[in-house]
Amino acid sequence: MTRIRDLLIAWRVRRARQLNHSDSVSFEAFCNEAPPPRHPATKESSLSNEYKCSPKHAKAEEYVRFSADSSSNSKCTRPSLATILLLILLLAVFLILPIIYLLHCFGVVNIDHDLLIQHSHHNNVKDKEHYTPSAKVHEELQTPQFEKESLPPPRKPDYKQCKLLKNEEKLDCYPEYGANMRGCEARGCCWVPVKSKTKKKKHLPLDVPYCYFPPNYESYKYVNVTETAYGLTAFLKRNYRSAYGSDLEIIKMIVKYETENRLHIKFVDPLHNRFEPPYPEVPIVDKAASDFSYSLQLNEENIGFRIIRKGEKSAIFDSFNLGNMVFADQFLQLTSKLPSHYIYGLGEHRSPLLLSTHWQQFTMFAHDGIPTENMNLYGTHPFYMMMEYSGNSHGVFLLNSNAMDVILQPAPAITFRTIGGILDFYFFMGPTPKDVVMQYLEVIGKPYMPPYWSLGFHLCRFGYTTLNNTERVLQRNIDAGIPIQTQWNDLDYMNNSNDFTYDMVNFKGLPQFVKDLHKKGMNYIPLIDPGISASEQIGSYVPYDKGVEMDIFVKNSSGQIFIGKVWNHGTTVWPDFTHPHTVDYWLMMLKSMHDQFPFDGAWIDMNEPSNFMSGSFTGCPQSRFENPPYLPDVYGGQLYSKTICMTAKHFAGIHYNVHNLYGFTEAIVTSFVLAEIRNKRPVVISRSSFPGLGHYAGHWSGDVRSKWYDMKYTIPQLLSFSMFGVPLMGADICGFNGNTTAPLCNRWMQLGAFYPFSRNHNTDDGLDQDPVALGPLVVASSKKALNVRYALLPYLYTLFWAAHVQGETVARPLFFEFVNDKTTYGIDEQFLWGSAVMITPVLEEKKTAIYPYFPSGIWYDYYSKMALESKGEYFNISAPLDTIPVFIRGGYIIPQQSAMLTTTQSRLTKIQLLGASDLAEQASGQLYWDDGDSLNSVEERRYSLLNFTLKPGGLKSEVVWWGSENPPNLGLVTILGVKTPIHEVTINQIAQEFQYDTIHKYLIIDNLDVSLQSSVTVSWK
Repeated sequence: MTRIRDLLIAWRVRRARQLNHSDSVSFEAFCNEAPPPRHPATKESSLSNEYKCSPKHAKAEEYVRFSADSSSNSKCTRPSLATILLLILLLAVFLILPIIYLLHCFGVVNIDHDLLIQHSHHNNVKDKEHYTPSAKVHEELQTPQFEKESLPPPRKPDYKQCKLLKNEEKLDCYPEYGANMRGCEARGCCWVPVKSKTKKKKHLPLDVPYCYFPPNYESYKYVNVTETAYGLTAFLKRNYRSAYGSDLEIIKMIVKYETENRLHIKFVDPLHNRFEPPYPEVPIVDKAASDFSYSLQLNEENIGFRIIRKGEKSAIFDSFNLGNMVFADQFLQLTSKLPSHYIYGLGEHRSPLLLSTHWQQFTMFAHDGIPTENMNLYGTHPFYMMMEYSGNSHGVFLLNSNAMDVILQPAPAITFRTIGGILDFYFFMGPTPKDVVMQYLEVIGKPYMPPYWSLGFHLCRFGYTTLNNTERVLQRNIDAGIPIQTQWNDLDYMNNSNDFTYDMVNFKGLPQFVKDLHKKGMNYIPLIDPGISASEQIGSYVPYDKGVEMDIFVKNSSGQIFIGKVWNHGTTVWPDFTHPHTVDYWLMMLKSMHDQFPFDGAWIDMNEPSNFMSGSFTGCPQSRFENPPYLPDVYGGQLYSKTICMTAKHFAGIHYNVHNLYGFTEAIVTSFVLAEIRNKRPVVISRSSFPGLGHYAGHWSGDVRSKWYDMKYTIPQLLSFSMFGVPLMGADICGFNGNTTAPLCNRWMQLGAFYPFSRNHNTDDGLDQDPVALGPLVVASSKKALNVRYALLPYLYTLFWAAHVQGETVARPLFFEFVNDKTTYGIDEQFLWGSAVMITPVLEEKKTAIYPYFPSGIWYDYYSKMALESKGEYFNISAPLDTIPVFIRGGYIIPQQSAMLTTTQSRLTKIQLLGASDLAEQASGQLYWDDGDSLNSVEERRYSLLNFTLKPGGLKSEVVWWGSENPPNLGLVTILGVKTPIHEVTINQIAQEFQYDTIHKYLIIDNLDVSLQSSVTVSWK
């Protein structure tokens, strides 16, 4: 994924002149990392000559292309009789016989009886097929797909068979509203109402379906399976038509054994290209791995497939005999049995971390709304992770950007139900949760490395209204000793709420204010919405005029610029971030704004995209895209509710297909543009998200309410986004909507100090909620919690490096570290930073004690350094009003620095090491250090990396890499869990002064000034 950065450097060299609209930077060029196509005319979704007659025994090396030079010196001669006979023979072999065979294929179909396959790798190359994601252009998508009349209606259900299913096993055959017996049986399904006292309502909660598929319902069956260089391909034929029209009678299954722990299975239309998300850029694999940890089962007698972890009998994904698979033009469905009830992910939703499998529905369609249960929110993440009963873990990812419902039911089972694209699944075998996330991020992209300063505390609100008020609030918090790194402004800094402007009356001194912040080692980030005002006088607003000139705005179905309404005083248009010219446009606009005041990052809001109207001023045209045959349970009851029409046109396709990609593509372009403008690491915080966002940006949880309940649910959302590969994440501290209270904000500031992205922000009609505004207790509490955060910044930054390089998580659930402790599987009111720091916040009003769970091991109170040994127990922990309990896990060494008012000042202080001994008096840790802001520090090895180890009687620091950027000298060493009194301490054999606490059993060695450039050995006895 470094190719984007390489391109950025090369692009900068090429573009020494001033950018103008005639210069074009291809969006696809800098976002697509796929190698040049080796077979540009071949796609996975094309039928070619493979259908039922693949050259099963031919090796790829046997295919020979005619050389252009081979006949350059040949002479024309009269063909001989032998030549003519040879041509006739070749014609018979390569034309007549294949035609006969194809005709045979469409008749009585045979599958080899030995095809009950436990598929494993075969060294012989069977077939080679180039793999590249295809994006169907909107003209093709708007062509109606007509149902084939050859498919007969399904058979009537056999009610004797219907009674064989338990309630929890029933798969919904009539998921739309209005199910009835006649319609149900017309689908070949069972109609058995469940006795219930619930009164009839239009919107009933999900429960046991009245209409469900009977056992062994026949949908698709295998008609051909062919082994290939990368795995296998298979064709499946549908037996009966579904209720959704335009069924694909033949679908193609492509299986790739991509790595030892990653299996890729996709179902496509073999006759037509269908939309596939062009982003994120997934790995291209055309050769199977040499060994793998899974086996795939197919069977001519069974519908579906089964994936089994090698060495185990239970399946991680099992769709055998689940006949509800549908692949229609606008309705695609697949169900699998699950190996346990421990399932996580499926975002973005408000829910506990551990999802319920009791008839839960998760709708995925980016939407602007106040976070609420059972509602589709700002982002879409069709990825889940499971803990199996064995303690192993696996993950499943559906790469699909269309609106969808995902249903969990008590069997346990999961159903994916989407309304477009293809079914493109990745399976990650783990076997640990950490492994699953790392394998997932190998596909969607590892997180980017944020600048050091972005990990400081951020202050913001909507409604400062003037620069003077912004400065006043900032200064009163600085004077109170609150560590603040970055000041933000919401859209009230703009002129008439228009992007790329600032109010030269109310924010007259903004350029100087930003420069003054920089002189203090601080930073500034403004809001930038995607919507561009379309109501200014011609020639008076460059962002609109230039966008029209460059033709980069989203179009309506008739090809005119789509017009809606957001914060702008009149009307609004939206840039199409999939258009190649939009990169140039966005660069020009942000550059012009940066020339006015040198901001440091971009807060991209409203990018679902949000629209104050449903569609345009006249609504949306009548279309199968605006009103599909199946409507996922989207908020508002229409796909275009509070967004733009599904028939609107983008460069990459119609909005129906790319809606969920809008915010993601804006983040990609904004990240690239900021790096180009500033020549430093970008900071982009996006409200909308899609798999891969973390490679370019961070995320915040949107317009949460100022309530204790909302504060509590920010933790499972934070942990879910860690699994989604977006570690730079947080919530609006003290809440966005409504008025907070001093007790709530007091505890929320404590919790928020441990969000990886830590920002206090609220709405324009709420009370001030900066710490000083809420009184002395909130100030004291905020200082205490933020000082812990700032002291731990070297550790936190090292975690982000591990996320960027290895795909680790930063904030993580307890079960990631304690996979064999099932008590941890459902814990989401406490969490970890990395492996070593446990945060146990107070989440209820008036509580001054909490009862957190301590997994087996030794834990140290961060403040008192007192040890607590646990066998996997809950403990009563004191939590005074000004304190959030924080614990260090035994077995880890934490790098720290002194907490100062800014991260800039903190970085200048000496390194401190906090070693927490485990029961064997051992520990380990790391420190990653670079300049904190430069591009490509990791890739160009402009950093230092140190390893620390602790054993009884000593600690050692060793250099892994010492580059051009080096950490400060070592100034303090603290060792927790030193069981016996200490009489002597040396560093590199030089005696040192020390302190030893005989009550809490810890050792302090301070007043040091030791270079870390070479090995450092600290010894005591």
